[in-house]
Amino acid sequence: MAKILTGIAASPGIAIAKAFRFGHAAPTPERKTIADSETEAEAARFREAVRLAQGEIEEIRAQTERRLGAQKAEIFEAHLMLLEDPDLVDVTLDKIAEEKINAEYALYEVTNAVVDMLQEMEDELLRERAADVKDVSGRVMGHLIGQPYASLSGLSEESVVIAEDLTPSDTAQLDLEYALGFATAVGSRTSHSAIMARSLELPAIVGIGAEAASIPTGTVVILDAAEGKLIVDPSEEELREYRGKKAAYEERRAKLKQLSGQPSVSADGVRLELAANIGSVEDLAKVLENGADGVGLFRTEFLYMGRSSFPSEEEQYRIYKHVLEKMNGKRVVIRTLDIGGDKELPYLELPKESNPFLGLRALRLCLDRQDLFRTQLRALLRASTAGKLNVMFPMIAVLSELREAKRIMEEEREKLLREGTPVSDSIEVGMMIEIPAAALNADSFAKEVDFFSIGTNDLIQYTMAADRMNEAVAYLYQPYHPSILRLIGMVIRAANRAGKWTGMCGEMAGDPTAIPLLLGMGLNEFSMSAGSVLPARELVGQLSKREWAAFAEEALAMGSQEEVKQFVEDKRRFD
Repeated sequence: MAKILTGIAASPGIAIAKAFRFGHAAPTPERKTIADSETEAEAARFREAVRLAQGEIEEIRAQTERRLGAQKAEIFEAHLMLLEDPDLVDVTLDKIAEEKINAEYALYEVTNAVVDMLQEMEDELLRERAADVKDVSGRVMGHLIGQPYASLSGLSEESVVIAEDLTPSDTAQLDLEYALGFATAVGSRTSHSAIMARSLELPAIVGIGAEAASIPTGTVVILDAAEGKLIVDPSEEELREYRGKKAAYEERRAKLKQLSGQPSVSADGVRLELAANIGSVEDLAKVLENGADGVGLFRTEFLYMGRSSFPSEEEQYRIYKHVLEKMNGKRVVIRTLDIGGDKELPYLELPKESNPFLGLRALRLCLDRQDLFRTQLRALLRASTAGKLNVMFPMIAVLSELREAKRIMEEEREKLLREGTPVSDSIEVGMMIEIPAAALNADSFAKEVDFFSIGTNDLIQYTMAADRMNEAVAYLYQPYHPSILRLIGMVIRAANRAGKWTGMCGEMAGDPTAIPLLLGMGLNEFSMSAGSVLPARELVGQLSKREWAAFAEEALAMGSQEEVKQFVEDKRRFD
């Protein structure tokens, strides 16, 4: 009888194939005592293993850059940095010398200590760093024990890869001719393997639990990465059902591709902007492929992450210019640096905060560290002549923050003009609405910006007083709750009164349950993942804005998310 394991749908799609169990389970090395005279030779053996591991990672980095672009390859720069990290390398060498033990066991103990420390961190991104340490250490260990590090580049038949976890280097080396998808016991949508899977458009489920270890290689499985299900040893009936679902999924994808060059228009003729969120220039390929109406959010913090120092003005200028040129006159909304909360820069060395989501982050940090802010603003202003640039400030709570940010931007504009550097005179300046105080004061803000973009990911968690990364209170992350909808409605109405436009760049913008309500409420621009643009365009084409304006008023008067969700489902059913 088939067994069904459930997890997190990390990258959509359906795959049917034999399972291939994969892992890096190296044997626990034996502790050996060595003589004083042998410690230097043992240290030299360890250094050589590190050198060989560096060579392998360099090769994977180059391969990843060719396939996925420089931004996705940056994780391997971080891996190379780990092989120079004193906490890993120097401590291992010290342990060899001081405890007179073999290199394998010294590395084993140091790795375990570092991984345990990282896994106890509250920050999810830091916890995921433990996988990087394991990956790098495993490569070094493979050279020390004479056992090649396992690789997925040599698959010889169509397979669904099953693993405890996949490291970034594992995912980067997947042979897409044979790897049809993967499922891991642990992980989240923000893990490196999940991000890589979406870049490769490879179906993937993460977090299916310890039972993944019980699936033997060769077992037929169905990977339903739309529903987050792995069906192990399916019946013939289930196989027939899912072959049909897979064919329908592929047919639907092909049909949606035909909408790529079409305008985003509602059934009653209202033109909208369906834009895409990006984190790097490499993401532009999917934006263009899916025919997005623009870039509604360029998360510039990813230019600062996965490296050891700040990007220079010149480096940022080239990136922003490239994005604007590629979008060929379509609107590009670039958000200024949004670091803090769940996004950290180790080299920034910020003081530890008891509640970083409510602390020195985003624009607050930029106003505190104006050297960083002014560098980014100069790069943006210099690039502005290459296209239709919109600059957006995140995490604004009060008018004084907005005014100070605009003042600094104007100072840098004047400096550039005095230097003889051209700057566009049509840059729109806007702000994210992600703090309830800003939504409640939207009328005042609307007089001083060109646009709003509603960041629902944070707006929801701040309104509901529930950390969106905390599983214990995940039930309070309610995008359709009437309180959230009312705040969104207030922002849209305030913008309309001031003759300004309103966008949304949170996950809610691409949500098929939310889209009809947002259309009815008068949202002008929806920005989402590139893969969501075409399904959203299809949906919008089936909806009447006039009709959903009346439905939205009804939804706003309801008392719970459950009522709103059921109401939308009922109306859509008979639409």
